[in-house]
Amino acid sequence: MLVSDLLSEGLLLFNEGRFYDAHEVWEDLWRATTDPSLKTCYQGLIQAAVGMHHLGRRNETGARSQLGKSIRNLQAGNAAQTGLDIESFIRDLTKLLSGIPEEPPRTLRIARLQ
Repeated sequence: MLVSDLLSEGLLLFNEGRFYDAHEVWEDLWRATTDPSLKTCYQGLIQAAVGMHHLGRRNETGARSQLGKSIRNLQAGNAAQTGLDIESFIRDLTKLLSGIPEEPPRTLRIARLQ
């Protein structure tokens, strides 16, 4: 599967609320990536998916840990190359961390840049 297909497949899964599956696909993407900065960004996506999975399983400690790491890696990585609206996603994750709900929010999505 092409790297761009892995990014798109993970995005679709994440936006459907299938966080564990998104994490699995994005791990394949991360392994196939050689650019260190882009790899950092993909690691941030993986951590966001894992954090949301933890949230869905009511593991607030795991969710906080993974979402915090996600934000740091998304900020540090080369998000511009992904074609995703990472800036808005970081804002959404930061807001989510300020008041962790009992369930993953249904409105949390990662958008593509136009």
